[in-house]
Amino acid sequence: MLAPVFDAGSGPELLLTRRAWHMRSHTGEVSFPGGRAEPADVDLIATALRETHEEVGIAPELVRIEGELTRLTTVSSPAFIVPYVGVLDGRPDTTISADEVDAVLHVPIAELLDPSIYRQEIWTRNGAPFEITFFELVGDTLWGATARMVRDLLERLMLSA
Repeated sequence: MLAPVFDAGSGPELLLTRRAWHMRSHTGEVSFPGGRAEPADVDLIATALRETHEEVGIAPELVRIEGELTRLTTVSSPAFIVPYVGVLDGRPDTTISADEVDAVLHVPIAELLDPSIYRQEIWTRNGAPFEITFFELVGDTLWGATARMVRDLLERLMLSA
């Protein structure tokens, strides 16, 4: 999975996608570009770059990998997610794959840092409590695993500032 970051001129932004409404899972949810590794991928960075190119048309050579966020799993799936932070030189031109993506979202980091849009809830699954993170964006809700990745990225950015 790739967390694309770029400077939009008015400050840093994240590129997120809204998954297509006909997908089998996570229908219409806001997420980073990403997917499963394929045999031709030399490593998980190659997977993240390939998936980003397939989903939103960003060429791998335009992305500078800056690091890896905390690896995680989701409550609804045993899939192990390995998120990478990729920096772009400005807002990228995108071409979405309608098979996988409904829309591309450019979300200012400043918006994500606004405490009024952030919340956590405790949910229960099979009798066990777990924490769910939410960001109420303008026009969309970012939640679950992607929201946890965004929170991790924001915490790292704040520590390095």
